[in-house]
Amino acid sequence: MLRMLTAGESHGKSLLAILDGFPAGMKVDTDAINVELKRRQGGYGRGGRMKLEVDEVDIQSGIWQGVTLGSPITLAVINRDYKLERLKDVERPRPGHGDLSGAMKYLGSVRAILERASARETAVRVAAGALAQQLLSLFGISVFGYVLELEKIKTTPSVGTYSELKAIRDASPMYTLDPVADKEIVARVDQATQDGDTLGGIIEVRVDGLPFGLGSHAQWDRKLDGLLAQAVMSIQAIKGVEIGLGFEAARRPGSMVHDPIHFDASRKFEPSLGYTRPTNNAGGLEAGMTNGQPLVVRAAKKPISTLRKPLDSISLKTKEPENAAYERSDVCALAAASVIVETVVALTVAQSFLEKFGNDSILEIQSRYTGYLELARQR
Repeated sequence: MLRMLTAGESHGKSLLAILDGFPAGMKVDTDAINVELKRRQGGYGRGGRMKLEVDEVDIQSGIWQGVTLGSPITLAVINRDYKLERLKDVERPRPGHGDLSGAMKYLGSVRAILERASARETAVRVAAGALAQQLLSLFGISVFGYVLELEKIKTTPSVGTYSELKAIRDASPMYTLDPVADKEIVARVDQATQDGDTLGGIIEVRVDGLPFGLGSHAQWDRKLDGLLAQAVMSIQAIKGVEIGLGFEAARRPGSMVHDPIHFDASRKFEPSLGYTRPTNNAGGLEAGMTNGQPLVVRAAKKPISTLRKPLDSISLKTKEPENAAYERSDVCALAAASVIVETVVALTVAQSFLEKFGNDSILEIQSRYTGYLELARQR
């Protein structure tokens, strides 16, 4: 069982993730992890903190000579903007944050809540997910995330190979696959900046190369769609998750929802085992299990809650009306969120992959994976 815990505060000394159950024998590419951490800091509409932090991973345990040992892996990201002990409490809770709810729950300070509730925590989740991507890539599985919509601006994703699409996304100021829409997106972010407002949007992640049978139909807490929804919804500011058609499936008759099953013998040595679908409305999942088709997950990110022109709030001391507190923030972190969703999906898929094929060593997993595909082809 691959599992993860994170620790650390937004302005604390560092952020930590511990990965337990990661298999032995994988060569770790630290530079590739740092690429994802840098992407998380990018995107149009980011705030001043990203100019202070230069996120890089420090792997503190679980590897020897660059290779995983099978023991717990500790990933650290140091906060250059460490100043927690000097910060004052916040007395005017911010709508959309956990300030008020947390202060009531713990009968304590707002600062104690916002430091841990901050999306800064996702830096180490990205590091852990980037490590999971390296594991999945050994088995021909790719995980690719991008921005699909900003507010009401819809993009038309380009079509091409993985490397072509990656180049388009990485050149985009908002990590979209639509250079034409980028101009309108940048203008909208500029307008929101002038208005003292914030913006959200929709992210899509696609996972290719998945075999049949990750996840399970047998218990509710092992269904891969449920695990993905929980993992993605746990990301700060994510308010909705769709798989495949998602909510659109409820608006169509069954004949326009379910994916017909065909077979192409020339493709039986692919992970899909030759089973093809003319559509992928299920998004690669049926009954909680992968069905050999690409996995498609979408996430809806709300606008950032901290506004330069604050909304109404109250003073926790006097209970009198006041403007909400303002802490340095972004106008739009949608591009960054696409990196977070991508890596969180990668980690969740890796968990189900290792549940099916074991997690002691890469060599054993490769043997089991090859053997399973051979048996499945005979089925």
